Amino acid sequence: MKPNGQQEQNKTSNPKPNKQGKQKGPRPDAKNNGRGGGSKPPSARELALAVLTRVETEQAYSNLLLNQTLQKYRLEKTETALATELVYGTIQRKNTLDYYMEPFVAKGIAKLEPWVRNLLRLSLYQLLYLDRIPEHAAVNEAVNIAKRKGHAGISGMVNGVLRNVIRGKAGLRVPDSLDPVTRIALAESHPKWLVADWVRRFGADSAERMCRSNNEPPRASVRVNAMKHTAESLLRQLEEAGYVARPSGLSAAGVVVESGGNMALTPWYANGELSIQDESSMLVAEMVDPKPGMDVLDCCAAPGGKTAHMAELMNDSGRILACDLHEHKRELIEAQSKRLGLRSVETKTIDARKLPEALGGKSFDRILLDAPCSGLGVIRRKPDIKWAKSPDDVAEIAKLQTELLSGVSSLLAPGGILVYSTCTISEEENERVIERFLRDHPDFSLVRPPANMAARLPEDIVAADGTVTVLPHRFGSDGFFIARLRKQAN
Repeated sequence: MKPNGQQEQNKTSNPKPNKQGKQKGPRPDAKNNGRGGGSKPPSARELALAVLTRVETEQAYSNLLLNQTLQKYRLEKTETALATELVYGTIQRKNTLDYYMEPFVAKGIAKLEPWVRNLLRLSLYQLLYLDRIPEHAAVNEAVNIAKRKGHAGISGMVNGVLRNVIRGKAGLRVPDSLDPVTRIALAESHPKWLVADWVRRFGADSAERMCRSNNEPPRASVRVNAMKHTAESLLRQLEEAGYVARPSGLSAAGVVVESGGNMALTPWYANGELSIQDESSMLVAEMVDPKPGMDVLDCCAAPGGKTAHMAELMNDSGRILACDLHEHKRELIEAQSKRLGLRSVETKTIDARKLPEALGGKSFDRILLDAPCSGLGVIRRKPDIKWAKSPDDVAEIAKLQTELLSGVSSLLAPGGILVYSTCTISEEENERVIERFLRDHPDFSLVRPPANMAARLPEDIVAADGTVTVLPHRFGSDGFFIARLRKQAN
């Protein structure tokens, strides 16, 4: 598994950070930090354990905390890869690991200290999912960590549980006799409420494939800067340089890079010839379909990938006002535009809920509201999302989305286009938000994707009303919802 960070980060509504509001590095306790007075850095397993424990106890963001941890300790490449695999893999498979482990823990895993529970989880993950790690190595390392962090009783318990698991490994399976929702939730490690919703909406087979896809490593894809390249010309250059790449199955501007390294470290990226972005995300700017010379508003624009894509489609002619709530995120948009050589992008730090008041009297030809959401379409990139969110969270986020959409719609010029998008596949945040909006705004109507885009999109991802839904298993990309709304002309 690769660290999350090679793709444009979508605007998910994340679990709450620690009370200080900052992501701090791991805190291996003094007697095990560095093994022997700090002469050696913590091992990959120790760092993974520290991250996993803080994700569970402090609701820290796994991707941010892991990246900060790896930057702080600068492990060797193989140790970095192992720590990354253990963190994301253990979080992804938590449900299944706990199900398999429960019979082997006398008092039940819920009564264990969080660090002990996570030590058993990451060790069991190695035993069940990482064939290249010898069983004795996984067990011995776990016992040694338990000795350093705890006492003889804990290390003995860890040793006994893991050795019993190895002896009973052949019998570890989820029974086929379980009802479909329970079986999928356990076998593919997703919360039961989420699986139940997907089974209801898409059927058991599709729900299972979606869950399985969410457990696969995210792949790298890039968007070609149309002002400097075509997808075909960039693809040729990548292949000549030894990369394994292919055209995107979704976006005309997309190239999927199967192997070759981090694209953010290439001269193509440095020279502004490409941006790193998920294929589904690339569809959003195409749905906006901005034309050269237009006035465009991007309401929640950070980190700026969709903003830049719109500017490229406009041949950098016209004006895009890109807004975000946080100053440091506004700076990301600005940096992105500068790297790509775009002059049509103007940035502003402002709460999207206050845009109608702040921009009163102005109107725009196109508006993009890429709304904050639950992020249930990007679970493969942020696996802790599936455990952090609840139906109540989704309902609360949908209220904010409805407020944002209603507010910014007043800034659209008659006959203009407003695009609403999310990186979630939650019905409450997508279809229901649009239904409420249309009921309250009779001067708006749903319209289908632009003709050139519609001709390319597979029919099964475009609904009868014109909305686009990309499920995560369909193309191996993020789950996305995009609605295109037209305001009645005067």
